Amino acid sequence: MPRTHKTLPRLFVAEDLRSGATVTLGRDPANYLVNVLRKRAGDGLILFNGRDGAWRAELAAAGKKTVSLTLVEQTAPQSPRSDLWYGFAPLKAARLDYMIQKATEMGVGMIQPVVTRHTQVTRLKPERLRANAVEAAEQCEVLNVPDILPVAGFENLLESWPEFHGERRLILADESAPSASPLATLQTLAGQPIGLLIGPEGGFSADERARLRGLPFVTPISLGPRILRADTAAVAALAVIQSIIGDWR
Repeated sequence: MPRTHKTLPRLFVAEDLRSGATVTLGRDPANYLVNVLRKRAGDGLILFNGRDGAWRAELAAAGKKTVSLTLVEQTAPQSPRSDLWYGFAPLKAARLDYMIQKATEMGVGMIQPVVTRHTQVTRLKPERLRANAVEAAEQCEVLNVPDILPVAGFENLLESWPEFHGERRLILADESAPSASPLATLQTLAGQPIGLLIGPEGGFSADERARLRGLPFVTPISLGPRILRADTAAVAALAVIQSIIGDWR
């Protein structure tokens, strides 16, 4: 989206946004605007909700527990929602936060944790994943916050893939594949719904890799001659997917 009003803070809200409407926010966002950002009546900011585009708003009233905002004008139309699914084996806290933020910035539409044999973390807080996605969208002028899907087991994910994902192709970042450019392979998937699966630190087990490579909807790709950390592999794979068959074209 164009960088309009880039000096104004951006805030994700659940309320519908339309010209002239008033939006009332509760304690937490009120505290953020009034006590952290030091906003006062008449100050401006940008609101978005993932449905109605981006809107410039002005603080009409600021209190300790609530703030009221008046919508002035739409600054950007709503962008189409991404259909790109991203599955990953959860990592430890700081790197997990980073991975969610970068996936949001890279235009993922659905994020799903997948528990594999070598997964380091199996207990997650969905609200923390959601908060990281929202924060990334606010900071990077993304108008769609990806859906955070429930944690799936590796086998359950694969067994239910045709039922829940239909014709979606699953791209596997395979560290055991011979080093090669993924360009030609990805070009064959242009126009199809896509998913990307990134394994844990230590990689998929031999059995898991064999299971994936034996499925007709899985397309393995190489990410080059170096072994990448899981969070680095995610960014690299999303970049090549978006540039070759995604919305960077």
